Parts: sequence; C-alpha cells; structure tokens
Amino acid sequence: MRDTGPDGVVLTPSGELDMSTVGSLEAALTAALNRPDLRECLVDLAEVSFLDSTGLRALIEGFSLARERGRSLRVANPQPAVERVLRITSVGPLLGLPDATTPLPPDARSLG
Repeated sequence: MRDTGPDGVVLTPSGELDMSTVGSLEAALTAALNRPDLRECLVDLAEVSFLDSTGLRALIEGFSLARERGRSLRVANPQPAVERVLRITSVGPLLGLPDATTPLPPDARSLG
C-alpha cells in the first residue's frame, strides 16, 4: 500500500488474483477503506496476470464498501487478459475503466 497524499492510497497486487491469493487483496482493501482520512483507493493492476471470479468478487465488494463509506475505489493499468475479464463482466466501467468504445483523449496517461 502506497499513500498518494493525505487522502489517497494505491494498492499494487501482483501475480494471479484467484482463490488461493485473493485474501491478501481483501485484507489490503479492508485496511485501506477503514482509514478515516481516505477518500480514494486506486488498485493498480499492472502486475496482475490473471483474475478469476474470486478476484473479481473482491474488487466488487471493495467498490461496495468504498461507496457505503463515501469513498471511491477504481482500478488502473490492467493487463489485456485482466481487462478482458473486467469488460466481459461489465465491471470495468464500474471500477473506473474507460468504456472500450470511447476513445481516450490524446493527452490521457496511465498510472505509472
């Protein structure tokens, strides 16, 4: 977990987010979203190579928890296979991914 300022945090999971590894993401999301000063949680998926239904569930539950608490949770930089799962399930836009049919502006940059 990396602070991005007084009210933001970036989580950087890596490897596969599946049944055997999702617990660490759930714990990190809960810890971040329990911070009283937090306004935004960004999950940088650049190093995540695989996302199954349990990883997807953890992100959706994190989004719901953030919303309940008046905070935001979004994802960034998914690898193609992970982005495909997010888009096929229609979860991508919910978690802040631009709509695949809407072109990005020329000056758009990814988190990096």
